[in-house]
Amino acid sequence: MLPPLRMRWPSQSGEVFLLAGLCLYVLVVGVMPLGRLLIEALRPGEDGQAFGILFDVWQSRAAPRALGNTMIASVGATMVSLLIGGLGAAVLHLTDIRGRTALGFLLLLPMLIPPQISALAWIELTGPSSPLLRLAGLAPPPGTTNPLYSMGGIIWVMGLEHAPLVMLATLTSLRALPRDLVEAASVSGARRTAILWRIVLPLARPGLLAGGALAFVAAIGNFGVPALLGIPGRVTVLTTLIYQRLTGFGPSALAQVASLSLVLVLLAAAGLLLRWLLLRRTSYLDRTGQPLDPFALGRFRLPMECVVWLLVLLISVLPLLALIASALVPALGVRLSVATLSLDNFGFLFSNAALRRAFTNSFLLAGAAALISALASFILGYLTTVRRNALARLLDLLADAPYAVPGTVLALGVIMVFLPPLPVFGVSLYGTAWIILVAYLARFLPLALRPVAASYATMDPALDEAGQILGARVPRRLVQLSLPSVLPATIAGALLVFMSAFNELTLSALLWSTGTETLGVMVFFLQYEGNSPAASALATVVVAVTLAVALLLEVTARRFAPSASLL
Repeated sequence: MLPPLRMRWPSQSGEVFLLAGLCLYVLVVGVMPLGRLLIEALRPGEDGQAFGILFDVWQSRAAPRALGNTMIASVGATMVSLLIGGLGAAVLHLTDIRGRTALGFLLLLPMLIPPQISALAWIELTGPSSPLLRLAGLAPPPGTTNPLYSMGGIIWVMGLEHAPLVMLATLTSLRALPRDLVEAASVSGARRTAILWRIVLPLARPGLLAGGALAFVAAIGNFGVPALLGIPGRVTVLTTLIYQRLTGFGPSALAQVASLSLVLVLLAAAGLLLRWLLLRRTSYLDRTGQPLDPFALGRFRLPMECVVWLLVLLISVLPLLALIASALVPALGVRLSVATLSLDNFGFLFSNAALRRAFTNSFLLAGAAALISALASFILGYLTTVRRNALARLLDLLADAPYAVPGTVLALGVIMVFLPPLPVFGVSLYGTAWIILVAYLARFLPLALRPVAASYATMDPALDEAGQILGARVPRRLVQLSLPSVLPATIAGALLVFMSAFNELTLSALLWSTGTETLGVMVFFLQYEGNSPAASALATVVVAVTLAVALLLEVTARRFAPSASLL
C-alpha cells in the first residue's frame, strides 16, 4: 500500500489545478493569438466598410502577385516532393536494395536541416563562387547570377526539403499492404510490373497523395527558402511579403499583414482537409497481416544501387559538403585549396558578440521550450488518455492549431496579443526574448505531445485505477505511477522540440530584436549582408548540433519510444 501523503489535496483539486494551468497555457499562447489575428484581419476599413482592410490589401498589386507566386512555388515544390519522396519510399520498401537504413537517413536529411540552411547550402553549391564547382572547374563565370535565385530554385529546394514528408506517408501505406494479395496475384500469373501498377500503386496512392498534401501545406508556410532565394531573385511570396511589410512599416502594418496571413491560413486548412480525406481512404487496409516482401532485383540490383546512391548523395550530401567548403575558405571568392584552408570563419563565430548572444539565446529558448512543452504534454497526455477528461481532449485538439498554421501567421498573432502591456504587470513582451519563448511554446507543443500520448495509450488503465482506489491523488499518481512508464517518450518529445526550436527562423524573424538574436536569424542576416563564409560556418555548427540531437532522439526513440522515431 502507498504511504500517506504529507500534504493533503482537497478532493479532485489536483486535477482541477492541472486543468486550469493547461487551459491558461493553450488558450493564452495558442488560441488567443490566432483568434486576435482573425479579428484584426476582418476589421472594417477607415470608412467603416465591412472587411475594408481585407479588400484594400487584396486590391493592391503586390498581394495578388505574391499569392500567385505562392501557389506556383507550392504546387511546383509539391510535384518535386511527390516524385522524390514516392520513389524513395518505393526503393526502401519494395526492393531488396542494400543499405536501406543509411539510405533512409540520407533521404530524411533535408527535413532535419533548417530551411534557411538548406537554401544556403544549395547557394554555395551552385553559385559562381562555389568552392566545389571552382575546384572542379565547373563554376559559372564570375558575376553570373546564381540560377537558384529564381522561381525554379525555390521550387527545387523546397521540393527536396519536403520530400521526406511524402516518403514517410507513403512508407506508412506500403507497410500496410497485405502480402497475401500480392502472392495471390503472383500465383495467378501476374507479372511484377502488373502487380506494381494494378495492386501496389492504387493501394498506396492515398498515402502518397496525403503526403503530397502535407508537403503543400509545408511549402505554403515556408519562409527560409523563399527568403534566401526569392528576395535576391525578386520573387515575392506571401510569407516574404508579410516579412517585408512588417519589417518596413513596423506594428502599424499589423492589420494589413493579418489580412495577408488569412489567405495562408485558408490555403493551409484546405491542404490539411485534403490530407484528412485521403487518409480516410487508407482505413480499409489490413494492418494486421504479414508485411509485403521486397521484390528481388536480381542482376539489376548492383546497377540500381549505384544509381540510387549517386542521386541520394547528390541531393543530400553534396550541398552540405559545399557548405563546409565555403566555411573553410578565408573570404568570398577565394579558391579552395590546401593553402587557403582556414578556420577563421569558425573563430569569428566566437569573437562576435551578436553571434555569442545568438548561441546563448537559442540554447536557452530551445531548452526552456523543450522542458515546458514536455511537462505540459506529460500532464495533458495523462488527462486526455488515462483520465479521459473532456476538457483535456478539447485542449488537445486546440494545441494542434498553432502547429497547423504557417509560422508567420502564428508570429503575427503573438505580436498582436503581447505587444500591448500585459494586464496587472503593465509591461509588454514585444522586443524581449519572452515573446519568442511564447511563440515556441505555442508552436512546438504538439511535437512533444504526440509521442507522450502514444506512450500513455499503451499503459494499462488499471494501474491508475488501482492508485486511485488506494487513495493516491492525481499529482501523486502522475509522479509515482505514470512517470516511470512515459518518461522515455517525454524525453524523446523534449528532444524533438529542442531540435526544432534550436534552428527555427520563421517565428524568430518577426519577433527578434537587438539582444534577442537567434541562430536562425543570424544565418539569414549574415548571408543577406554578403558574408557567405561566416554564414556557412555558423550553418555548419547548427547542422552538427541538429544532427547530434537527431541521433540522440533516434537512439532514445528506438529503445524506449518508437512513436517518436524518425526512421
